[in-house]
Amino acid sequence: MDATNISLVEGLPALQAGSPASRTALVLHGGGGPRTVAPLVDHLAATLHTFAPTHPGWEGTARPDSIASVAQLAAAYLARLREHDERDVVLIGSSIGGWVALEIAVQAAADDRCAGVLGAVVVIDGVGAVVDGEPVADFFALDARGLAEAAWHHPERGYLDPARLTDGQRAIQQANGRTIAAVAGRSMSDPTLLGRLGAVGIPALVVWGESDRIVTPAYGRAVARAIPGARFTEVPEAGHLPHLEAPDTTWAAMDPFLAKL
Repeated sequence: MDATNISLVEGLPALQAGSPASRTALVLHGGGGPRTVAPLVDHLAATLHTFAPTHPGWEGTARPDSIASVAQLAAAYLARLREHDERDVVLIGSSIGGWVALEIAVQAAADDRCAGVLGAVVVIDGVGAVVDGEPVADFFALDARGLAEAAWHHPERGYLDPARLTDGQRAIQQANGRTIAAVAGRSMSDPTLLGRLGAVGIPALVVWGESDRIVTPAYGRAVARAIPGARFTEVPEAGHLPHLEAPDTTWAAMDPFLAKL
C-alpha cells in the first residue's frame, strides 16, 4: 500500500493499493483519519483498485471554505469521479465516511450525469442519520477512556492514553476534532438523510459491530431498512470499527457481497 497523491483528489494524500486495471473502490475514512481504513485498502486490493483519500481538513491538510458540510464533501468527491470518467465505483465508508458514501449515492441518484458512475455502496457503522430512540453518541463529550468504551468491544485495544501523545500528534488530533465539528456538526447527523435514502438505487451492504455504542446495531438496521434492497450484517465481538477489531469476520461479510457485483 502506498501513501501518495492521486489524480482523483489533487493535493490530498491518499492510501492506494491494487491494480489500476481493476474496478475502483473509493474508501472513505471516519473521524480517526485514514489510518483507520488502511486494513480495508489492503484487503480489498486483491480484487479492486482501492484508494482512500484524506478528507480535506484531516491530518493537517487544508480545508477550503467550499467544504463546510458532509453534503459538500460528497459533492466534491462525486464531481471528481465524473471528471475522471470513473465507472461502476464501489463506495466503502466507515463512520463519518459511511455518511459521506451514502450522501454520494443519494446525490448521484438525483443527477442523470452520474448514471453508471457508482456500482455499489458498503457502509460500516456509519453515522449521519437521525433514528428515533437511537441517538448518535455525543462524541465531543467523550474523553479518551469514554471513547474507547463506546467504540470498541474490547476497550483496552482502542484506548489511546493522551499522556503518550507527542505535541504534534495532539495538535493533529485536536485539529481533526475541529474539522469534524465544522463538516459533520457536533451532532454528527443530518435529520433529512434517513428520508432520502430511498433514492439509492445501487446494491448496498450495511455492516455493523454488535458492540458499537457510538451508533447501535438497532440504528444500523434502521439505516439498512431505509435503503431499497440493502443487506444488513452484524459483526460479533466488534464495536464501531469492526474491520480493525474483527477483520476476518468483517471480510466474511463483505467479500461475498463484492464478489457478486
